[in-house]
Amino acid sequence: MRDNGNAEPGMTTDGEAVDAALLARLLPQRYPFRLIDRVVAFEDGARLVARKGVTAGEPFFAGHFPTRPVMPGVLLCEALAQASAILVARTTPPPAAGVTLRVRGLERVRFRRPVVPGDVLELEVRVIAREPGRWRFRGRVRVETAIAAEIEFQVAEIAAPAGIHATAVIAPGARLGVDVTVGPYAVVGAHVEIGDRTTIGPHAVLDGHTTIGVANRIFQFASVGAEPQDLKYRGEPSRLVIGDRNLIREFATLNPGTTGGGMLTSVGDDNLFMNYSHVGHDSHVGNRCILANSCALAGHVTLEDFVMVGGLAAVHQFTRIGESALIGGGAMVTHDVPPFCNAAGDRARIRGLNVIGLRRRGFDAARIRLIKQAYRIVFDSDVPVAEARARAVAELGEDGDVGRMLAFIAASQRGLCPAGRAGSASDDDGDA
Repeated sequence: MRDNGNAEPGMTTDGEAVDAALLARLLPQRYPFRLIDRVVAFEDGARLVARKGVTAGEPFFAGHFPTRPVMPGVLLCEALAQASAILVARTTPPPAAGVTLRVRGLERVRFRRPVVPGDVLELEVRVIAREPGRWRFRGRVRVETAIAAEIEFQVAEIAAPAGIHATAVIAPGARLGVDVTVGPYAVVGAHVEIGDRTTIGPHAVLDGHTTIGVANRIFQFASVGAEPQDLKYRGEPSRLVIGDRNLIREFATLNPGTTGGGMLTSVGDDNLFMNYSHVGHDSHVGNRCILANSCALAGHVTLEDFVMVGGLAAVHQFTRIGESALIGGGAMVTHDVPPFCNAAGDRARIRGLNVIGLRRRGFDAARIRLIKQAYRIVFDSDVPVAEARARAVAELGEDGDVGRMLAFIAASQRGLCPAGRAGSASDDDGDA
């Protein structure tokens, strides 16, 4: 701050406007609760004087009181606390990065006269005691020469946990594990639990009754645990449970469950949710799945392990996608897709097996050959699916990969995607 030559040594009276960024770092308050307009005097580590012009447009006057507007006394105390924050910030040496200030107690509070629209407040705070991490102030509010309020109060310096940005909003009640990182302006709700070594990016919002496992990465602007997009939802404490080591990219959205679907949306481990992907309420995603850009799972969808959903694809409510299935980009899936199959198109049809995906998982040739035999019996014949499944059981048994495929088919309630003729269970990589 500059010395204009007329002030006492170490003081300034140049009417400097408050550094909004500085105040934002020290205090969580924003408009309309930022109650200082200018700093008019400052003495390092000892005293600060600020001003606040009280206008008829202040929002608190609408209810306090409509016919006789009076500034609430608690806001006079708040204004003095904000003045003390500026004094602390300007004192040499300044607080360490990441430190916030909290009022720990008010004493000897006296209100001498009401503050009304048109008053210009002079807010003076003086340091009367100081020890490491704690300050004691005497504050006084004047209107012209009259004293409007006097208080003594204590302020504590609170160091943010390592990795938690000073502008992040962590609601009381939220539970954060060891080595959790929360970026600038991220918001974590009161019922959120975050596991160890998880990283939350800038501006991400985690809300609702959400439990997140260890070593997840949630990127900027993701929305995790916000209210489900269901008109029947009435605020019930449904849950979203996310496992370990998932990547949730920009603008991805994951919603909790509802009473109509068991009150739970679940996500397993090691999944990738790309930009703008969506997991609807009461859906269940297994392990090592990939949801590509802008694909959407409606409510009550189940994805088994190792499923890949291509970009811009959509999966209808109550649909199940089996293990290691591949959903092509832009597909509209309205029926169940059995394990290991490749489905594509609008409306989606089964186009063969996801052979490349199986090889990437480490399936050997003999294992893939058995799956192909089951596929040909069920989908490359003209007999009804139930009859074809019975034949596959008789010829191949109900164990291992074949058994999982046949069990999935038998359990389908929505019906299977019809088989297309453009693909088959051949040995070519083109099946994938």
